[in-house]
Amino acid sequence: MSLRALGGSVVVGALVSGLAGGACAKTTPDAGKARAPVELVARVFRSYPHDRNAFTQGLLFYGGKLYESTGLQGRSSVRRVDPASGVVERQSSLDAALFGEGLARVGARLFQLTWQNGRALVWNLETLKKERELPYTGEGWGLCFDGRRLIMSDGSDQLVFRDPETFAVQGQVAVRRAGQPQAQLNELECVDGVVYANIWQDRHIARIDPKSGEVTGWIDVVGLLTGDEARDVDVLNGIAYLSDRGRFLLTGKLWPRAFEVDFVPAPAAGR
Repeated sequence: MSLRALGGSVVVGALVSGLAGGACAKTTPDAGKARAPVELVARVFRSYPHDRNAFTQGLLFYGGKLYESTGLQGRSSVRRVDPASGVVERQSSLDAALFGEGLARVGARLFQLTWQNGRALVWNLETLKKERELPYTGEGWGLCFDGRRLIMSDGSDQLVFRDPETFAVQGQVAVRRAGQPQAQLNELECVDGVVYANIWQDRHIARIDPKSGEVTGWIDVVGLLTGDEARDVDVLNGIAYLSDRGRFLLTGKLWPRAFEVDFVPAPAAGR
């Protein structure tokens, strides 16, 4: 199996124990004005059951339900989940050759990326029946909708803006943290004009200004799982904004729990 599919398990111990522009031209922040992002941590309010067999690639919250994209060839799906119990209420499986990735809601439709298949799948939100497919080039990792356009990651330091009807590229922005390229952008969540991105094989989430590409917040998500819970899990992946309470739900690939959190300033050194 590919490095993308399994490489995270090598570093999971560190995770759990240490755990827009609209222009078509690329936008790059001014390196001369680079500044370090605000250091934040995740404060946990409660946790919920999560399907330990779900290789989570995309996560969103809408209408009191979670919608989740899962990956791995032969195991990929799109599903609706009760957030309190973790019970899968409805599910559609992808073709065995497809590897599911990021997920976004646009009105009454769900857009689901595939990793290296170059196909975006469009699902009916209510029935989870596939309505159509849209082609794209390159890899698909994360996806979110900012109310106007889809924002997509491919594991590089680029965020690509796409038309929600045609999936055509409308522009892109280079993401920089303290003036340096920030690659490995994975699962995405759009919240009030800001993009939150899991960093693959890292315990951090980046808070990104999609207009400039600047990482404005660097969120350390550490120690969510206990030692027993962390056995045989993969990396942190999955950010859903809980709009009814202004918090986030975080989980990971093959994780047994999901965590309701908010993001607060990191404690000062020495405290």
